[in-house]
Amino acid sequence: MFTGIIEATGMIETAEQTEANLRLGISSNQMGMGDVGIGDSIAVNGVCLTVVEKRTDGFFADVSQETLDCTTGLSKSAPVNLEKSLRFGDRVGGHLVSGHVDGVGTVTALQDLDASWRLEIEAPADLARYIARKGSIAVNGVSLTVNRVENSRFEVNLIPHTWAVTTLHELKTGSRVNLEIDLFARYIERMLSAGSGLELAGASSPAASAATSASRSS
Repeated sequence: MFTGIIEATGMIETAEQTEANLRLGISSNQMGMGDVGIGDSIAVNGVCLTVVEKRTDGFFADVSQETLDCTTGLSKSAPVNLEKSLRFGDRVGGHLVSGHVDGVGTVTALQDLDASWRLEIEAPADLARYIARKGSIAVNGVSLTVNRVENSRFEVNLIPHTWAVTTLHELKTGSRVNLEIDLFARYIERMLSAGSGLELAGASSPAASAATSASRSS
């Protein structure tokens, strides 16, 4: 688990195809590697990856084809946002982020507002129902608050600190970004849909019909 509060930025330096995966070599002079072990998780642009080899200024991680198919920005040299996995007792400054990207969005506008920046993104249509005004969303691993939603497009505000310490300042109209919806929104939707199914199934079951008949005759 992660919080969406970026610890450092880094660079994908190498992306080499192995027998089954793409092996990334990621460097960062900002993120200390002293407390990172082989097998630990690090979010790279919002994607949870496992450290398979480490060095003093970075690490290597394998990316499966399935992950490449549902994310963006991992297959070539590029700046990336980095966050180590959450430890019990850590502050959750953003929101709970799993590092499992739900879909890829497209930047439709980026406006300089002097004191901040307005970022507009079009999300995949099947994710739109999970995005709510004043709810949380992770964009390339950065925890952000949704300020406006219209159909499948939503807006977030980037304060100067976020602009300076993440790679979001690299975005432009047409850029593709990794999106992870709020974990709680996903579970609430699942529970509501499951509850509706159970209710309908129960109403048509023999036990439910018998109970209804008994209730009416009493």
